[in-house]
Amino acid sequence: MSSRLECKNLTKDYGNVMALSDVNLTLESGRIVGLLGPNGSGKTTLIKLANGLLQPTSGEILLNGLKPGPETKAFVSYLPDWMNVEALVGMFDDFYADFDRKKAEEMLKQLNLREKDRLKTLSKGNKEKVQLILAMSRNAEIYFLDEPIGGVDPAARDYILNTIIRNYSEDALVVMSTHLISDIERVLDEAVFINRGNIVFHRSVDEIRETEHKSVDELFREVFRC
Repeated sequence: MSSRLECKNLTKDYGNVMALSDVNLTLESGRIVGLLGPNGSGKTTLIKLANGLLQPTSGEILLNGLKPGPETKAFVSYLPDWMNVEALVGMFDDFYADFDRKKAEEMLKQLNLREKDRLKTLSKGNKEKVQLILAMSRNAEIYFLDEPIGGVDPAARDYILNTIIRNYSEDALVVMSTHLISDIERVLDEAVFINRGNIVFHRSVDEIRETEHKSVDELFREVFRC
């Protein structure tokens, strides 16, 4: 089954702060999409809206034609930051029919992560590894990864990116927010530039390289130059 994310005039404000402003965006399955922008640009707000953690001020966001809610949790993978590793594995195993517990346990061992560790006591890097492992151990249709490599060393970044590539199917959609563009560019199919709650542009990585004669990172630096 093909997967799709659609934002239709999506707006979210926090009182006087406009987090997202009239966003229109369509993302299709079989793609790894970078949601790219400076801090405070609206990346995390968009991901939280997609997971039903926030409600739009106006407009709508649809996942396979459905508003975020209990139905979409069956095919969307996203991880909250709480519990210990063992409890999280158990929760995912109980809650998600598409969770592959054996795959998760094997990846945890590869990274020397112990199931008795509490998530809040782990380093930022190890916490993000656990989050990624659990998210990617689901056979989901849509994956949302919010800054998956933000706190890890370069060697671990390679592991994380390779894990993403190995564990999503060609029918799935991966949306990955980050400001570390040069590190993830090699796995991206598309790039969405977002700033101050607005989509600056949305293009394929190949098109950027062919028409701009720049890498995504170089174009990002040019567009968002202070």
